[in-house]
Amino acid sequence: MLVIQIKEGEGIDRALKRFKRKFDKTQTMRQLRKRQAFIKPSITRRDEFIKASYVQGLRMKEAE
Repeated sequence: MLVIQIKEGEGIDRALKRFKRKFDKTQTMRQLRKRQAFIKPSITRRDEFIKASYVQGLRMKEAE
């Protein structure tokens, strides 16, 4: 649970902005969306392989 301490003289808008920033850093929504659907381990491995080959291609282009 996120707790935001409101400082003396701080506006609610500023505190809300800090809360939203802290909420985004915890990646709570990303975890919830990921848990909504089951992804087979083979598909996860395939996606990792595709991502790795993409990154390797970018690095090869950068090295040229």
